[in-house]
Amino acid sequence: MKCIILAAGYATRLYPLTENFPKPLLEVAGRSILDRLLDDLSATGLIDEYIVVTNHKFAGIFRQWASARITILDDGTSSNDSRLGAVRDILFAIQERGIDDDAFVMAGDNLLSFSLKGFLEYCREKGASCIMRYAEPDERRLHKSGIVEVGEDDRVLSMEEKPAEPKSHWCCPPFYFYTREDLARVEEAIADGCGTDAPGSLAAWLSAHSAVYAWPMPGPRYDIGTLENYEEVKKIFQL
Repeated sequence: MKCIILAAGYATRLYPLTENFPKPLLEVAGRSILDRLLDDLSATGLIDEYIVVTNHKFAGIFRQWASARITILDDGTSSNDSRLGAVRDILFAIQERGIDDDAFVMAGDNLLSFSLKGFLEYCREKGASCIMRYAEPDERRLHKSGIVEVGEDDRVLSMEEKPAEPKSHWCCPPFYFYTREDLARVEEAIADGCGTDAPGSLAAWLSAHSAVYAWPMPGPRYDIGTLENYEEVKKIFQL
């Protein structure tokens, strides 16, 4: 299984911290956000290649950070206005690395209170593409998230990014498992009108064309979107 890490954003809400430094490499309690995620994934023994897709501005910093097990891909963009978008970055990784395998795709700037091992084992049991889900009680946040309707056996009935009228309280964070067969459909999805900015747009498109399942998260995740969030998360992980 390959792991594609989406790290081509510019994190403008975290300026000045991220004006010249990538958010996934910010430290939380002595380790970077991305190191924490990769250490957890490495312990599962299920990933045989890590691919970080970043932008031209931060590619050099990621290459200095990366170990031999990690491939850094520069998508060629240099500003927030010229970014490719998460779904096109996934396609870029597939084409650059010739990926013909299952893939775990994730944003490189979220932290979790639990191991990803449970999710990856769930994916193997289902034998299908899978997403994660959590219940969001705050109505305001529902309009800024990927919202999922779930049926029997966790199957996704519908998924929509940032809906005007949310159909449920189930939110999807940026962690996705795609089977080899579904990953091969990214170009088709884009051609069919799939949104390319939000990473969940691909999962939403796939859920209308094949079986996708939604794993209920066993604990909270931490989205480091603002300076205030960052300070809060640092305190939590120091406990």
